[in-house]
Amino acid sequence: MKVFESIIETQNYIKSHSVGFVPTMGALHEGHISLISRAVKENELSVASIFVNPTQFNNPDDLAKYPRTLETDLDRLEKAGCDVVFVPSVREMYPGPAVLKIDFGRLEQILEGAFRPGHFNGVGLVVSKLFHIVRPHRAYFGQKDIQQCAIINRLVNDLSFGIELVFCETVREPDGLAMSSRNVRLSPEKRQAAPFIYQSLLQGKELLLNGVSPAETERQVAAAYNGHPDFTLEYYEVVAFENLERIQHYDPSVKTAVVTAAHLDGVRLIDNIIF
Repeated sequence: MKVFESIIETQNYIKSHSVGFVPTMGALHEGHISLISRAVKENELSVASIFVNPTQFNNPDDLAKYPRTLETDLDRLEKAGCDVVFVPSVREMYPGPAVLKIDFGRLEQILEGAFRPGHFNGVGLVVSKLFHIVRPHRAYFGQKDIQQCAIINRLVNDLSFGIELVFCETVREPDGLAMSSRNVRLSPEKRQAAPFIYQSLLQGKELLLNGVSPAETERQVAAAYNGHPDFTLEYYEVVAFENLERIQHYDPSVKTAVVTAAHLDGVRLIDNIIF
C-alpha cells in the first residue's frame, strides 16, 4: 500500500483505467472498511483519502474533538487491501483561504443544513478538490449521511464530473447503532442508550406503515425523545427520498426516508432508514 501526502505524488502514481475512491476523515470503522472492500473488489486500483476537512465544520469545538487515529487507520486500510492512501495536510489542500462558495439551493437549507450553516459548502468544496486530485471512475459513500449523498449527487451531475457514485447501505452495530467515528466519544453508560436512535426510526416506519400520518408520526417520536433523559433532539422528519423534502402523506409506492439528528453525551449523532 502506498501512502502519499502530496497532490503531485498522488496524481503521478494513480494512472489506472479503473479507480475506486473512498474519501474519509479517518477514525475508520467497519462502515468505512465495507466501502473500501467494495472499491477493492470492483476496480483495478482502490484509493482512500484521510483528511479532516476544516471547511465543513461550523463548530470549532467539533473540529478539535474529531478523533484522529492515523496509524490505526492505515493499518486497517492495508489489511482491507487498499492500494493507495492520500493523507494531505490542511496546507496541501488549502494553500490559501477558501473563498469559493457552492450553492446547493434548497437542498442545503433543510435538515442538516438548517443546523450546520456552511457545512455543505465545505463538503462540496473538498469533494470537488479530491475528485480533481484522484480522478476516480467510481466513488463510494455510506447512506448514513443521506443528505451528503444527495449533495454529492447534485455536485457530480451539475459539474459533469463523469464519476459513477456508489451509495452503500448503513453498517450498524449488533444493537442497531449506526457506525460512526463519533461513537467513540460516548461514555460506556451513554453508549448503552444510543440504540434508541435506531429504535426511533423503526418506530416511525411502523407508525407510517400502520396508517399514521407523517406529521403525527413525527409528533409521537419527538415526544419519546423529549421524554428520554439522555437525548436532545434536533430534528426527526419523514421525507421523500428523492429530494429530502418533508411529506404530508405517506405513499408506500414512493421511496421514503425517516431522518433524525440528536445529541447524546455531548455528541451529535445522525441516522436514517429508507423504505
